[in-house]
Amino acid sequence: MYRERTSELPGAVVWTVTRAAAGPGRVLPDGCTDLIWSSRSGLLVAGPDTVAQVADGPAGERYVGLRFAPGTGPAVFGLPAHELRDRRVPLAALWPEPVVAGLAERVASADRPGRVLEAVAAARLAADGGPDPLAAPLAAGLAAGRDVGTTAEAVGLGPRHLHRRSLDLFGYGPKTLARILRLRRALALARAGTPAAEVAARTGYADQAHLSREVRSLAGVPLRHLLNPPPA
Repeated sequence: MYRERTSELPGAVVWTVTRAAAGPGRVLPDGCTDLIWSSRSGLLVAGPDTVAQVADGPAGERYVGLRFAPGTGPAVFGLPAHELRDRRVPLAALWPEPVVAGLAERVASADRPGRVLEAVAAARLAADGGPDPLAAPLAAGLAAGRDVGTTAEAVGLGPRHLHRRSLDLFGYGPKTLARILRLRRALALARAGTPAAEVAARTGYADQAHLSREVRSLAGVPLRHLLNPPPA
């Protein structure tokens, strides 16, 4: 019941979910922040996660979300990403309540609610001057598998300055972001049918055992559970 499309905002994705049954679902860390509308809970902000989060809810609950590229969320929400790390926060805790109430009504009544979220985010980004220009090249370097030192040199920052900027942009330091992005690359290969040993070699893990440890550390379950989830 999950669908997504590429947003008109650079690097962003609009996604929708309707719960077919009650019960928990596992959300893996991805270095992103999301603006989410829930038919039960209203407008929420999902901060950048360091480990998988288990979300629960009743059957029939609907979600519409706008997932921002790593480093974009702070310019939309108006605060450093580390203040939202591993948190789900009502949007009304960040923006004026009348603004949030009006936005919630627009989303709930819209034929294409994702477009409403995109328009609001675009306006916030325009007012703030856009995302920090450091975010995209830094995330791209780490996503490509470059080590932190090489990435820092490429963007012209020293290690300490890079760490501080990463906390503000992504919610955690560059080493943590690199681990999360590497896991995402590994899972994409594994889901495409690549054997685990080859996945480990191609994504920079020391061996298959290292890959398995990282999956458990970040996702909370073995790799086989992510590839073939047990029945609910």
